Amino acid sequence: MRALVKTSAGPGLEFIDVPEPDAGPGEVKIRVLRAGLCGTDLHIESWDDTAAELVDPPLIVGHEFYGEIVQIGAGVPTDDRYGLAVGQRCSVEGHVVCGACRNCRAGRRHMCVRTSNLGVNRDGAFADYVVVPYQNVWVQPDLIDPDLGAIFDPLGNAVHTALSFPMSGEDVLITGAGPIGVMATAIARHVGARYVVVTDVSDARLELAKAVGADRIVNVTRERIAAAQESLGMTEGFDVALEMSGNPSAVAELIENCNHGAKVALLGLPSEPFEIDGAKVITHMLTLKGIYGREMYDTWYKMTFMLQSSQQLRDAIRSVITDRFPAEQWADAFAAARAGAGGKVIMDWS
Repeated sequence: MRALVKTSAGPGLEFIDVPEPDAGPGEVKIRVLRAGLCGTDLHIESWDDTAAELVDPPLIVGHEFYGEIVQIGAGVPTDDRYGLAVGQRCSVEGHVVCGACRNCRAGRRHMCVRTSNLGVNRDGAFADYVVVPYQNVWVQPDLIDPDLGAIFDPLGNAVHTALSFPMSGEDVLITGAGPIGVMATAIARHVGARYVVVTDVSDARLELAKAVGADRIVNVTRERIAAAQESLGMTEGFDVALEMSGNPSAVAELIENCNHGAKVALLGLPSEPFEIDGAKVITHMLTLKGIYGREMYDTWYKMTFMLQSSQQLRDAIRSVITDRFPAEQWADAFAAARAGAGGKVIMDWS
């Protein structure tokens, strides 16, 4: 089968033929139809320090995808009500957990201390076929098309972050208008935030955020968040803030513009440690919450159910996909993703 492989330590990937996998006990084999590009894939392709620490080549990369079940291994439930079946269309949770640590046994699987990541620690989905534990399969309803199903992993990040705190009727600040930030904007609008303000340094990405419901977009190379607050008649700061950029200056300005008692969810990964104004966090009684991945599987239910409830939300999330490439043009897909000027990049493996 075709696969995009990190064959050895160092920059680059190879699009080569590799043996087709079979589903073992407790596993499901999926024919990949669409796959989304993530920042993690870019790190692995360029082989920076983060990738070198995490990845042990050879490895098939990729973890965001949608496909069709083609084989079911021994021991996988197949009863009519809860089971899996050949022919079902699905997305997949990319975090494979141990099931035995304290967090797993307590139902906090997204906090597993031994998490193995699809496309990072085990062969991933940039291939014609991929094998995953059956517990990680999320069967999709018919109204979730392949493109939309391929971005459930990053959509889950957006939903997990956005729904960490109540935001109905609240003023919401989102720093970072990458694909996850734009999807979080759509979620904030869907659940009834009063004002949603989104910041970034890219006008193109800010326009994507505006199109899905941002009341105000702020290019921080030209304008400050405080000016946006003033233009909206806000006098007390933001009630909820979602940090999606990992940029130290964005975090600092976010905290500066929070209301007393504001709730802050931090998803953006910084490239290096940075300072936070602890005095302001304490005296303004801010709540800071780190976010990683999705809550397994509460976030998945919320994603599917919200999308089922609203054609407008489905269209808004789908609009985040700005670039589509055949799998054979993977190098062009990576170049588009690395440029950082658009939204989500999807590869077609069908």
